[in-house]
Amino acid sequence: MASSKGDSDDVPPQLQFTSPSLGPRRQTSGWREQQEGRLHRRRLSRSAARDAKHVRLQPPPMGEPRSSASSIYMGSYNRSPRRSRSHLGTPSSSAPGSPRTSMSHSHLSLLQDLDLDLETYGVEELRDGFFDGSFLKPRKVDHEGLMRDAEFALPLAFKKKHPLSVRHFMPKQWHDTKGVIRTVTTTRAGIKLAKSFSAFFIAYILCLVPSIREWLGRYSYIMVLSTIVNHPGRTIGAQLDGAFLTILGSATGLGWGAFALWVSDSTAVAKRGYGGILATFLLLFMGAVAALRTYYIRMYQFVLCAGIAISYTCLADTSETVAWRKLFSYGIPWLFGQALCFLICVTVFPDAGARPLAVSLHGAFAVMQEGLVVPQRENMRLHRQLAWTFVSLSQAHRDLLLDVTITRFRPSDVTVLRNLMQAVIRSFLSLRMERQLFDELEEKFGEHGLDNRHHNPSSGTNEEVIGGDGSHAEAEGLPKSEEAIIDIDTSKKRPSLLRHGSEERAVRLIASKLAEPTSRLLSSMKSSLSSCDAVLLDMSGYRKYLGPPDSVSTDVVGALTKLRKTMIKYDEEEESLMDNPELPPTYSNHSEVVELFLFLHPIRQAATPVEALLVKVMEMQQKRRSWRLHLPSYPFLKALQRTNAQVRHDRGGVTAGYYFHSQSQLARTSMLFSSRYPIPLCLPNCWAFKSTFLPNIPRVKGMANVYKPLPRDTKGKGDPKQEVERTDTIGKYEEEEDVAMDRKSHASKLQKFRYRLWAILHRLQGFEMRFAFKVAIVTSLLSVPAWLSQSRGWWNENESWWAVVFVWIMMHPRVGGNFQDLVTRALCCALGAVWGGIAYGADNGNPYVMAVFAAIYMLPMIYRFTQSNHPRSGIVGCISFVIVSLGAKASHGLPSVVQIAWTRGLAFVVGVVAAVVVNWILWPFVARHELRKALSAMLIYSSIIYRGVVAKYVYYEKGEEPTKEDIERSEMLEGRLREGFVRIRQLMALTRHEIRLRGPFNPLPYSGLIDGCERFFEYLVAVRQSSLFFHPHYMSDNEQAAESLLAYRRDAVAAILMNLYVLAGALRGDRKVPRYLPSAAQARKRLLNHMAEIEADPARGADLGKVDSVKESRKWAQIYSYSYSQSLTGCVKQLEQLQKYTKEIVGEQGFDPIDTNAFEEAARDF
Repeated sequence: MASSKGDSDDVPPQLQFTSPSLGPRRQTSGWREQQEGRLHRRRLSRSAARDAKHVRLQPPPMGEPRSSASSIYMGSYNRSPRRSRSHLGTPSSSAPGSPRTSMSHSHLSLLQDLDLDLETYGVEELRDGFFDGSFLKPRKVDHEGLMRDAEFALPLAFKKKHPLSVRHFMPKQWHDTKGVIRTVTTTRAGIKLAKSFSAFFIAYILCLVPSIREWLGRYSYIMVLSTIVNHPGRTIGAQLDGAFLTILGSATGLGWGAFALWVSDSTAVAKRGYGGILATFLLLFMGAVAALRTYYIRMYQFVLCAGIAISYTCLADTSETVAWRKLFSYGIPWLFGQALCFLICVTVFPDAGARPLAVSLHGAFAVMQEGLVVPQRENMRLHRQLAWTFVSLSQAHRDLLLDVTITRFRPSDVTVLRNLMQAVIRSFLSLRMERQLFDELEEKFGEHGLDNRHHNPSSGTNEEVIGGDGSHAEAEGLPKSEEAIIDIDTSKKRPSLLRHGSEERAVRLIASKLAEPTSRLLSSMKSSLSSCDAVLLDMSGYRKYLGPPDSVSTDVVGALTKLRKTMIKYDEEEESLMDNPELPPTYSNHSEVVELFLFLHPIRQAATPVEALLVKVMEMQQKRRSWRLHLPSYPFLKALQRTNAQVRHDRGGVTAGYYFHSQSQLARTSMLFSSRYPIPLCLPNCWAFKSTFLPNIPRVKGMANVYKPLPRDTKGKGDPKQEVERTDTIGKYEEEEDVAMDRKSHASKLQKFRYRLWAILHRLQGFEMRFAFKVAIVTSLLSVPAWLSQSRGWWNENESWWAVVFVWIMMHPRVGGNFQDLVTRALCCALGAVWGGIAYGADNGNPYVMAVFAAIYMLPMIYRFTQSNHPRSGIVGCISFVIVSLGAKASHGLPSVVQIAWTRGLAFVVGVVAAVVVNWILWPFVARHELRKALSAMLIYSSIIYRGVVAKYVYYEKGEEPTKEDIERSEMLEGRLREGFVRIRQLMALTRHEIRLRGPFNPLPYSGLIDGCERFFEYLVAVRQSSLFFHPHYMSDNEQAAESLLAYRRDAVAAILMNLYVLAGALRGDRKVPRYLPSAAQARKRLLNHMAEIEADPARGADLGKVDSVKESRKWAQIYSYSYSQSLTGCVKQLEQLQKYTKEIVGEQGFDPIDTNAFEEAARDF
C-alpha cells in the first residue's frame, strides 16, 4: 500500500480499495488479485419496515396442481409465473425511481466471475417445497496460488526455524541462552527467579547441616522438594492457595497410605498378603486422584502431592512390619518447606496480585491505540493481536478473582472494566483501517511526512476542475489541522477507479465535510485511551515500572469532555452532509460512496464504547480506593475448572489445555444458542435435508446428532401460519433427557433411574477415565517389585519407588509428549543424577562444595521449570539432582556415590520413559489430528452462528425483533469463537514438534482453512451488525413478492448450511469431500437476480415504493443494506475457499477410474 510521493500531481481524489481485513496483507499472486481485488464485506439490499410477518404461504393457485407424491423425488415442473430472463429487460433499464432501484442488481457484480447460467426458459421446478441444491462443474484450482495465499496466514511460530532441525539446533540454543540472560537481568523475571532459587537454596543448605538433617530423618530432602513444587515465584494469593492444597494433598496421601498400612498389619493373614492389600489401596487411590486431576484443574496441586505422598507411604521401605515414623519423616519436612516458601513470597518483592492485572491492562491499551492508526500496514497481525487481547483480558480478570488479592481495584469494578474494554476491542475489530482515507490531501502534506492534516469543513466549497479525460485539478488553500492522525498515501501507479461526475462530486463532498472531524475523532479516542491507561496504572502502583511515561495526562475528565465535543462536532457535520442536496438520492450506482461511509461510520460508532470506558475509569479515579484485601469471588463451580497462571505453567500442556477448554465452552454455548434460534418459518423445509444428512455427521461434543424432520401438514390447510414447537426440532437424546429430568413428566421412576445411570456410565467414557486407567495401570505395574520378596531388597536400598513418582509427575491428561520431549526429559533426569553424584563426590560430601554445585546447576534448571516453555523437563531435572546429592549425603556415600547416582538415575529415566510411551500407545494426543477435528468443530459452530443470524436478525417474525439480551448472547458466542481461533492457531504450532513417518506435515492447507473460516465468521458478524441498522423485510410486506422469494431464500440458506455440514463431516471423519457440492454461489445469485427482477417490475415496484418511503428515506438504511448484502455474498465467496482448502486436506471424492486393461483383455478373449 505504499506509494511514491513525487507522482501525486494530477491524481484524482479516490479511495484506495484493498482486500478484506482478515486476508493476507502482502503481495499475492495475480490469481488472488483477480479473485479478491475488490473489498467484499456485506450484501443484499432490502427494506427496513419493522412490521414484517413471515408465514408459510399456500402455493399459488396458478398452473397445474403440485400434489404429486413423485414430485418429492423426481421434481414437479410448471410453467413459471414469471417471464423468461431472455424476455425481460435489464433491471436497471426498467427500474422505477425509488431509493432502492437496482441495489440488488448492483450486488451481482461480486458474482460476475462465476459462470452461472440462470436461464429457466420459463419453466420452474417446484420440488414440493424441499431444498434441492444446484450442482455445477468445479472450476480449476490454482494450487500454487492457493498455497501461496495460505502461507501468508501462517502463525508467527512457523516463521521460526524448525525445532527438530539438527542444523539449527546449536545456533538456536545459543540464541535462547542469550535471550534468557537478557530477560533475567533486565526484567522482573530475575526477581521471580531469585525468589524461587532462594527458597530452594536455603532449604538445601539446611539439609546439609548435620543436626538438622538427622532430626528431619532419612528423607530430609522432602523439604527441598516442597520448596520446588510450590516455589515462591508467584503472587501471595497463589502461594497461599498452593500451600493449603499441597499440605492438604500430602496429608490425604499420607492418611490413605497409613490406613492401607494399618489394614495390611491388622492380622496375621493380612501380614502375609500385605503386598496385595497395599497394591489394591494404591490402585484405587491413584485412579481416583487421576480422575480428580482431569475433572477439576484447580485441584492439580492437591492431587500431585497426594500422589507423591501415597507412593512414598506404600512403596518406600516396604516390609511386613510397619515403621510409622516414616510418616513424620515426610510430613514434617514438607510443612517446613511450605512455611519457608510463604515467608519468602510475602517478604521478598511481594506481589499481591495487582501486577499481573496492570501488565494485562497496559498491554491491552497499547494494542487498542495501535488499532486506531490509519492505514494499517499489517492488518492481519493487528487483528490477531486484538483477538488475543480480547482473550487475555478475560484471563487476567479471572486470575484476579480466583485468589486472595491486595489491590486498589474492586473485583466488581474489574469485571465492568473488562466488559467495557472488550466492547472497545469488538468495535475496533469491525474497523476497516487498512485503507488510505482522503488521498487528495497528500500533495499538501504528505511530502513533509505529516500524516495528521486534513480538510477544514469550510473548504468544501472549493470548486473542482474536471477535465474531459477524467483528470482533476487539486483544490487550493487547504488548511491544516494539528490533531489529525490519518495517514495519507497516494500513488499514480495504483489502479484508479473510474468514476462518473456525480460520484466524483459526492466523494469530494464527503472528504471536505468529514476529513477533519474523523481525524479529530481518531486523535481524541487515542488520547482518551492513553489517559485511561495512565489512570489505571497509577491506581495499580506500577506505572513507574510499566508505563506510560509521566508526559501522558491523567485528566480523564478533560479527555471525556474533549471526546464528547468531538463526537458532537462529527455528528453535526455528518447530519449536515446527509441533508446536503448534492449527495445522490440513491447509492445503488455509487459503490465507492457507500464504501467510504462504511469506513467512516464504524469509527464514529467505536467512539461510543470508548466514551463508556472513560466514564467508568473516571468513576474509579474519583473514588480512589486504598489498598484492600479481597477474598476469592469467582463462582465456586467455575473456579474448580480454573487455576492461577503459575499453576497453569507448572503443570505443562498449557496450549492443549486452553484449546480443549475453549472447545468445551464453545460446545456448551453453541448448544444453547442453536436451541434458542431454530430455522425461521419463512424458510420452509430447510430442516428437511437434515433428517437425511445430519445422522451421518460425526457428533461434536455437546450437540445431539439425531434430528427429526419437521412434521408436514400437521395443521389445517386454512391456517396461514404453522407454529413449530420445540419438540418438533430437538434431537432424540435431548427429548429423552427432557422426559427423564422433568419432575412433572409421566415417565416411571425406573425410566428416570435408567437414564441417570446411563448418563453416569456415558460420562465415564470420557478422556478423564481413560487417563485414570492409564495412571492406575502404569503405577501398579511399576510398583510390583516393592512387594515381592525377591526384589524388595534392591527396591528399598536404591529408592526405586521414585520411578512411580516420576510416572505420576510426567503423566498429563491431555498432552503425552513427543519424541523431543522424551529425549529432553530423559536427558534432564540423567544430567541431574550425574551432577548430583559429582557434587557429592567432588570433595567427599563437603557441604560448601555441594552448595556451589547446587547453585551452578539449579539456577538454570529452576528457570526452566518456573518460567520457560518446558516446565516438566525442568522439574524432573531439579528433583533428580536433589534426590541424588542429598540422598548420598544422608547415606554418607554408601555403598558408593556411583551406585547411588546410576541406580536412582535409572529409576528416574524408567519413570519418564514409561509415562511418555504409555501416553503414545493408549489414546495418544496427536496435534495434527486434533487440529483437523477442531476445524470440523469450528465449521459446525460457524453454521450455528449463520443459522442464528438468519433466524434472529434477518428473517424474524413480527414482534420478535432482536433484544438487548439476544445481542449480548450473540456477542458472547462470537467472543468464544474468537478465542477458539486463537487456540487453534496455538494448537497448529504444536504440529511442528511432532515426528511424522510418512513425511513432513504440511500446515499450509490448515492455515488457509483457519483463515478462511475466520473470515467467514467475520462476514457473519458484519451481517449481524448491519441488520441492526437495516432489516431486509420490505419484501415481506408485499405478499406476492414474499411468496416468490421463499424458495430462493430457502435455497440460499440451505446451500450454505449443507456445504458447512459436509465439510465438517469430512474433516471430522477424515473422509474425502464429494466432488460436487450444492452451489451456494448460484443460489445466492438467483436470489439477487430475482430481487432485481422484482424491483424492476413496475407493478411490484409501485407497492415497494410505498413501503420504502417510510424508512428508506434515511440514507443510512441504504448504506447498511449494501453492507448487509455485501457480507452475505462475501460468505458465499468465502465458502468456495473453505471447499478448496478442505479438499486439499482430506482429498476429493470423484468417480472411480475406468480400467481400460479389463476392456482390452475382454476384447482379446472375444
